[in-house]
Amino acid sequence: MKDTLKKVGLFGIGLWALTEDKINEISKELIDSGEMNKKEGKKFVKEVLEEQKKQTEEMEKKINAKVQETFKRAEVVKKDDLKILKEQMQQLQNKLDEMIGEKKEETEEVEKEAESEEEMKKEQEE
Repeated sequence: MKDTLKKVGLFGIGLWALTEDKINEISKELIDSGEMNKKEGKKFVKEVLEEQKKQTEEMEKKINAKVQETFKRAEVVKKDDLKILKEQMQQLQNKLDEMIGEKKEETEEVEKEAESEEEMKKEQEE
């Protein structure tokens, strides 16, 4: 009985790491030793598997939270953030290109006007 209780007590420590086969084996040992009947054994296995699933999910959540926390502390950039930044940079580049194009057109117009004025002056001088 003490061995069985010791095994059951160990479930709390690492239930998420046990296989279904191992849980069935412990259940069979409890049934064989007369500490529970088959109906109780089936219930025991079902409850242990449910608890195992719950512990596994909790462990995954804790690991995920730690990973996210580590990324935040390390100031790692996510792909989505990088994609947004690239899109913003492209928008800025497009605006710059547009502004440069407008400036270039203005400069060309001013140069044409200056040339026209010079030509008029030359014509008047002649």
